Amino acid sequence: MSQEQQVFGWESVIGQNQLTDNLQNALKFNKISHAYMIQGEKLSGKRMIADIFARALQCESEGERPCNQCRSCKQAMNGNHPDIIYVEHDKPNVISVDNIRTQINGDIAIKPYSGPHKIYIMDEAEKMNKAAQNALLKTIEEPPHYAIIFLLTTNAAGFLPTILSRCVTLELKPISADIIRKELMEHHNMPDYQADVCAQFAQGNLGKAIKLASSEEFNEMKSHMTSLMRRMEKMDVFGISQAVKELEEYKPKIGDYLDLMNIWFRDVLLYKATGDERKITFQDEKMIIKRQASECSYHGLNTIIQAENTARRRIACNGNYNLAVELMLLSIKENIA
Repeated sequence: MSQEQQVFGWESVIGQNQLTDNLQNALKFNKISHAYMIQGEKLSGKRMIADIFARALQCESEGERPCNQCRSCKQAMNGNHPDIIYVEHDKPNVISVDNIRTQINGDIAIKPYSGPHKIYIMDEAEKMNKAAQNALLKTIEEPPHYAIIFLLTTNAAGFLPTILSRCVTLELKPISADIIRKELMEHHNMPDYQADVCAQFAQGNLGKAIKLASSEEFNEMKSHMTSLMRRMEKMDVFGISQAVKELEEYKPKIGDYLDLMNIWFRDVLLYKATGDERKITFQDEKMIIKRQASECSYHGLNTIIQAENTARRRIACNGNYNLAVELMLLSIKENIA
């Protein structure tokens, strides 16, 4: 049983007030759909929301639901509620028609064992192939009155229009960096300067920010990037060559590395435009950022950002990795001083 399942209720869903209000109103007025699609990035909280709503639907309390105290809630939190079924798939990249027929279509006619509903939760639902979606469609079109299906996905556009039209679609919105920063500092004991970086990097995804907070790999990558930015001003051609070799280590995560660089130069640009050091994300590097802001022109900063984007595109198109990185670093070197 995860900590999330043990203690989380509606109040623990951060920054998604409209979505949770809609679900709580559906409970209050008994306006429950037979199919829901929850769309959001990986780690954005789709599974948590589905778990809370499923628990609330099965809750035995006459008051606020889920109560997290009744027998049904405790079963759900322990992961052994007989009427909350998690659809699994044996192949990592595909949910097959056999998975749907075995776990949903072949089971759904059996009435709930103890709760008012029989609930199916399918994570990574975008992995259903066309045959699986067609098999599920038949069930969604004429479900038993007690059945509710949750499809959790990162990409609603990958579904058949006939499935989309029969689902209530709930989309998780990006959360503001200020809210994420506050959450990291107050509930994850993170210092403000570290919370700033994680909040900006996560781009509205609280779950991603929380994961980054405890990631040694991310912290090491951030340390290397800031070290590289400190060295850039005095780096010669040999230094550029050495930096290219160093960045070979980050090839599998180069997108994340470039995102960190974008945050760095966003800091430089913001400080140059406003003169407000409070807007700097990398607070522990603010003296260097302020100096670069004073020495680099707006045109130079724009050239650097374009060079980063060009490197990203070249790498994504399987271009020469070292050449793409070298050209980017040369552009940064040329424009940063």
